[in-house]
Amino acid sequence: MANDPSRDSHQGRPDDPRPPARPLDGIDRDILRLLRSDGRASIRSVAERVHVSRANAYARINRLIDDGVIRGFSARVDQERAGHGASAYITLKIVQDSWRSVRERLRELPGVAHMALVSGDFDVLLLVHTSDNRALRDLVLTRIQSIPEVLSTRTLLVFEETDDLDPEP
Repeated sequence: MANDPSRDSHQGRPDDPRPPARPLDGIDRDILRLLRSDGRASIRSVAERVHVSRANAYARINRLIDDGVIRGFSARVDQERAGHGASAYITLKIVQDSWRSVRERLRELPGVAHMALVSGDFDVLLLVHTSDNRALRDLVLTRIQSIPEVLSTRTLLVFEETDDLDPEP
């Protein structure tokens, strides 16, 4: 039963109060694609573009929010124009079984845009944005490497980034 694909990915986790996610149909996927490209789209516009009534579009968007499929709405920011002249991916090797405490410490750091626990040659992948290389150096050498459970880091500078890709839901 552990490999049963019909089981929801969070089902069975006692810390997740959400109901099991319902399967997405083509209209749901179209709505997600539209909202990813324009999070400010009106219900009317979404309804017209996916060919459903406004009430149906409203109900579907609310269901996607209630089910946790849509976790929120945000703005895509040009980091350089926002004063963040340096961006980097930072890989971390951490002490085994320390993810929860390391995650909490990393959440407190300025400029962390994304973090993930991953498999492979390192344990954690961070995307950070800082004002300049000096701030990046301080973040890595002073703040991150001072976390006792962090065994090593590797910093990969970002020369250019594209965040307007449209992956399929």
